[in-house]
Amino acid sequence: MSNSSSITQFLLLSFTGTQELQLLHFWLFLSIYLAALLGNGLIITTIAWDQHLHTPMYFFLLNLALLDLGCISTTLPKSMANSLSDSRAISYLGCATQLFLFLFLITAEFCLLTIMSYDRYVAICKPLHYGTLLGSRACVHMAAAAWATGFLNSLLHTANTFSLPLCKGNALGQFFCEMPQILKLSCSHSYLRELGLIVVTACLTFGCFVFIVVSYVQILRAVLRIPSEQGRHKALSTCLPHLAVVSLFVSTGMFANLKPPSISSPSLDLVVSVLYSSVPPAVNPLIYSMRNQELKDALWKLMT
Repeated sequence: MSNSSSITQFLLLSFTGTQELQLLHFWLFLSIYLAALLGNGLIITTIAWDQHLHTPMYFFLLNLALLDLGCISTTLPKSMANSLSDSRAISYLGCATQLFLFLFLITAEFCLLTIMSYDRYVAICKPLHYGTLLGSRACVHMAAAAWATGFLNSLLHTANTFSLPLCKGNALGQFFCEMPQILKLSCSHSYLRELGLIVVTACLTFGCFVFIVVSYVQILRAVLRIPSEQGRHKALSTCLPHLAVVSLFVSTGMFANLKPPSISSPSLDLVVSVLYSSVPPAVNPLIYSMRNQELKDALWKLMT
């Protein structure tokens, strides 16, 4: 038996026990990490450099790229370092920091995706009011609200989680410090106070999800009323990348947190956690650059 005062480090879940496969895991994660750095770095540089992209949609996309970079940099480097050193350990402070940053960035990202759906709704359903509703000051305030919401949510959860007495060892069933895995180590019934915060967060998440769905229902209705096929295609081309990113984010997150216990296993949990924590930051730049001709043109000008 151990308690939180005697725990100085946590043991993360290892991908494999053999050194050769550990190196394979390192190279796989390094490839994903470099793809995320390159893709998001190019989007940030292009939007900052090209004056034509200084619009609300690209301002929010720049914030999304920053959040994606932060999110993947919170989890993968430590896992890669452990693979090279054949270690599973992360310090108590390091675990708390990793949990805080991951919750902060993932919450802010979902809030930002909700704001981006509002941006597309106004652009297509209320184009005459776009400049009024989404002026530069309003955009800065909305983006700041997303970052602040993520910070506050993460601060409350991290402080509450690490104030719980831990009496079930220090081995986490995940390759990074994740809140459900730490709660599993807490003493019986001591985690109930954290459940209240989880319920509040779940309600806010559901509210954002409903807002996104309603926004896209209205967008689809407006697009179907556009008489020309070219106009419909242009309207959809600005929405499909965002819809694809939201779908990837929500589907992987929901499966990771809501999958039935009957199909749960350490290997499946590991694969799902990689899917929702590492794949979206690497794939999001590709999704946006594939469907957005304006962004592709700006990228081409920047590189040439």
